[in-house]
Amino acid sequence: MDELVGEQAVWRFDGETVAIRYETRGWSRSPLLKALGHLELPVGLIDSVDFRPNGGRRGKGWLLRLRLRERTDPYAAVGAMPDDASQPFRLTGPASTELVAEYLADQIRFAAGRHTADPHPAAATALVPEPPLHVRTAEGTATLDGSTLRLVWSGAHAGSRKKKAQRREYDLADLSSVEWVPSDGWEWGFLRVVTRAGGEADAKPGKDLRCLLADDGEEGHRALLMAAAATAHVWARRAADGTAPDAARGSRGWLGTARSAVARIGAALPEAGERPAERDPADTAWIYEQIERLGDLHSRGLLTDEEFSAKKAELLARI
Repeated sequence: MDELVGEQAVWRFDGETVAIRYETRGWSRSPLLKALGHLELPVGLIDSVDFRPNGGRRGKGWLLRLRLRERTDPYAAVGAMPDDASQPFRLTGPASTELVAEYLADQIRFAAGRHTADPHPAAATALVPEPPLHVRTAEGTATLDGSTLRLVWSGAHAGSRKKKAQRREYDLADLSSVEWVPSDGWEWGFLRVVTRAGGEADAKPGKDLRCLLADDGEEGHRALLMAAAATAHVWARRAADGTAPDAARGSRGWLGTARSAVARIGAALPEAGERPAERDPADTAWIYEQIERLGDLHSRGLLTDEEFSAKKAELLARI
């Protein structure tokens, strides 16, 4: 098992999972990473691996960052990214371990490239604390029990409108998303619930009954953790209810059409001099896999429409 010691955490990779143990000692450690403690990231959730020499603080050391596949990173989906020191899939280290870090980056990249199937819709729940989760801010509390998210305004900084309302409870199946806005040092940060029914938020988060105010520092990071955890469970709940959007439909819908067409014509288009029975099924399966990867590259903007069309036609012509 490969192990890499960085400034924020220790990463261990066994070929299938990146086990991350966050460093929690010291006043300068991120409150978010302290609260997480550790997590295990399945390599199938990783979309890309970014390794940069001289990418650490002040251009020294190295930077290793994992970017996750669509709808699997709840920390990046809440609206605002945490600061660099608090990003859970980012690691920096000294120049003395640069070769070790680059080697591990290559190993993770290779393993991630072998996973082409879409991840399970509930995969993101493995990257957040298990319910029940309870956080407190100066305005009140937020509680996630796995099926509902409850906001209670009982803190000293709760306004009269919120104190009168006392609490609101939201079924996760009724939520569209949970957002997090950090404090800018002048205004409060906040956690905001966005329902599928829509409706405009109050102009001021201090009066909005879908918001829980949170100060800077540890309090704000607790609100971020709650927003990420709720987001992951909203995704899982919507998938279980059959209401999750088909993220792959836009980039891969044509693949089903192509497969149906090929199934209908069978061996009507064999290569010159080849009888249908001579075609290797494994070779056809390989071509389908390449087409699927091509669609993924196109959907992410890495191939132009012209490049995509030409490559797709080239591959389909080989079937």
